Amino acid sequence: MIAEHIRRFILTSINSVPHWEAVLLLRYDQEMVWDAETIAQTLYISEKKANTILDDLCASHFIVKKNTHFYHYKPSSLELKNTIDQLADIYAKNLIEVTNLIHSKTDKQAQQFGDAFKWPE
Repeated sequence: MIAEHIRRFILTSINSVPHWEAVLLLRYDQEMVWDAETIAQTLYISEKKANTILDDLCASHFIVKKNTHFYHYKPSSLELKNTIDQLADIYAKNLIEVTNLIHSKTDKQAQQFGDAFKWPE
């Protein structure tokens, strides 16, 4: 079972599974700096998608940009760091439950987007 504050964090702060996997990568080796190409190769995504993810994670204050091309894991607060650490522990034990929760958020957003284009009945 996922604690309510972690569930809220997932639904409000984790955009997609690749976003979360990128956080985990950067968190794993906190001294390493990463670029979009390395993230793309490691996560099997396009470099364009990796750039978008890295920009999103910067905007969410999970990581910081070291210079124009490199990123480093550095949550903006101890509370954010602790929440990420808690989610990482939960993810290691409940991968399917966490990924389903992340997907439920993106599925709902896709449905809302699609509903915006429905003709009134």
